Amino acid sequence: MLAEGVHRRGWGSLYAALSRGRVDEEALRQLAVRHPLQEDRTAVYGVDMSVWPRCDAEASPQRGYYYHPSRHSAGQPIVAGWAYQWIAQLGFERDGWIAPMDLQRVHPTQNTNEVAAEQVKQLLRRLPERNNAPLFVFDAGYDPVRLQQRLEGCGAQMLVRLRSGRCFYADPPAPAWTGRPRRHGPKLETKEPTTWPAPSEEHHCEDPAYGTVEVRAWANLHPKVQFHENRGTRGPTPIVRGTLVLVEVSRLPRPTRQPRMLWLWWHGVGEPDLDLLWRAYVRRFDLEHTFRFFKQTLGWTTPRVRHPEQADLWSWLILATYTQLRLARPCVEDWRLPWERSYAPAHLTPCRVRRSVLALLLELGTPAKPPKPCGRSPGRPKGRLSGRAKRYPALKKTA
Repeated sequence: MLAEGVHRRGWGSLYAALSRGRVDEEALRQLAVRHPLQEDRTAVYGVDMSVWPRCDAEASPQRGYYYHPSRHSAGQPIVAGWAYQWIAQLGFERDGWIAPMDLQRVHPTQNTNEVAAEQVKQLLRRLPERNNAPLFVFDAGYDPVRLQQRLEGCGAQMLVRLRSGRCFYADPPAPAWTGRPRRHGPKLETKEPTTWPAPSEEHHCEDPAYGTVEVRAWANLHPKVQFHENRGTRGPTPIVRGTLVLVEVSRLPRPTRQPRMLWLWWHGVGEPDLDLLWRAYVRRFDLEHTFRFFKQTLGWTTPRVRHPEQADLWSWLILATYTQLRLARPCVEDWRLPWERSYAPAHLTPCRVRRSVLALLLELGTPAKPPKPCGRSPGRPKGRLSGRAKRYPALKKTA
């Protein structure tokens, strides 16, 4: 790995450092907040989860079963491992850079939506005050109702992608007769355009990558809540109101398939900025590219650690390394291969900076001391056995 050549240590020193080392996570969070992306618009943050696969690590505790797009187990896209939830600031420049602000390992028995809401609240306390409320973008794996209930009154906007086929309801009209008043009005089915009323707000624009973009919004809608805290009692279910947003484009950047409808759920203070919403969700995919850069280039999931605390320490080191690469972009030159395109210094990609930063490290030096030869290790005493490691089954949420 990169650290071996710079610090002149062997592979075993990495595992020893992860076993005995310590990282001040709160100090790293404060340091990451002080180096955000320079954006003039509303600050946009993406929240997503990535899995560290540990399928065969039976001696590793606190593993859970998670979805994985490329690895399969028994014919199903499910792997056993550790799940990490990241929060990163997204930029509107098409250079692939983001600014990670926080990460947390989610225990299999924890609720992902509650952990995400708590992470957002903690980040809002660390961020400096701004005139515009920040926007947090979530993928379809999150529940918009639970997130909105947990983030109510925190002074932030939320944007969650919805699966197709969901139904929403408007407020019922005033009752004209005696009896129990209705709680749900006319229904809007996302798969039935005949049930769509006139939108409360529309936006049209032209984009060089997506062609004609049409955004429509319906305000003051609410879904039927099935899972809530008072379920089982005779109390009424809560009414969670928000804005339903539909995004339609004429083409995709890569015409591999026909574009589909994109349904989003927005909640915040004031009126939604439709031009900001659809562009913010498009930039959310930079998180996916960054996760691939973490795993394939920086070696996030390469170490075969046993304990999840070691994985937490290594994940924080990856976050700090990526932040250093982003800050070093103006200080390095472009080292490109003969067949690669030339980029300006302000538009270098993470892979280009990682390739060029080695020359910068030679000038800056390293805080690591030269290794001292200690001779041949005596090894384990004769007749002493390490014993069989304790086995931990992967946890299921239903259990």
